[in-house]
Amino acid sequence: MTREDIIAIADQFVSDSQGNYVSDEAAIEPGIAGMKIYESPIFAFGAADDGLYEAYKDDKIIGRPFMSPVEWLPCAKTVISFFLPFTDKVKKANAQNNDWPADEWLQARHEGQLFLQDLCLHLQKSLCDTGHECLIPSLDPRFMIFNRSIPNWSERHAAFACGLGTFGLSKGLITRKGVCGRFGSLLTDLEVETDKRPYTDIYEYCNMCGDCIPKCPAKAISKDGKDSSLCAAFLDKVREKHTPRYGCGKCQVGVPCESGIPV
Repeated sequence: MTREDIIAIADQFVSDSQGNYVSDEAAIEPGIAGMKIYESPIFAFGAADDGLYEAYKDDKIIGRPFMSPVEWLPCAKTVISFFLPFTDKVKKANAQNNDWPADEWLQARHEGQLFLQDLCLHLQKSLCDTGHECLIPSLDPRFMIFNRSIPNWSERHAAFACGLGTFGLSKGLITRKGVCGRFGSLLTDLEVETDKRPYTDIYEYCNMCGDCIPKCPAKAISKDGKDSSLCAAFLDKVREKHTPRYGCGKCQVGVPCESGIPV
């Protein structure tokens, strides 16, 4: 199996699967039934022994709970990272006001995450069927988030290491398809040609325009960065009202990095 095979398998799954559409049963309101959640994914492939993963254990980055790829899967050679961009309908609906996440966004965040997991499992099966070891950290029983903010695996940091994008002021990861979407990753013993990071700075794709600052209903973003505790408190309020759905995403829509790398 090649990296091109993996991308083709993912493209077909995203294109053909009914899980990429909000079902009648799951729709919060009738107008959302049948809504497509994601566009085609973009991929990056990185080396499992990349030194960045050990660097992430620094308390100033993620922290000591973080596990490197080879700690998750000792035979790992490659980290497969992908980004699923939300559709325009999801983005436009959530850009309507800055007070509360749109129903479309809540659906995309919840049902979309379930679909993302299905995609990971589909890719894992495809790799295992060809005789390769494969592990999905976010679905592994060992996956944990300590103190509500320190994960032992981070999709965004894996994506940065693989070359998918750089962080922005809102702490989202900006890819060539923008910041508005979801990330996933897998570890495998399959060796493929890896991507070279096309950037050197952690914030290289962010122009620090500050457009995301007034869009945050929690007032969690400033020119100095993001207060994750304020963000988490607002998400708790959303969860209380819409459980099991939650999310916000206001800092990701109506901004220059919504669908691409800003000029």
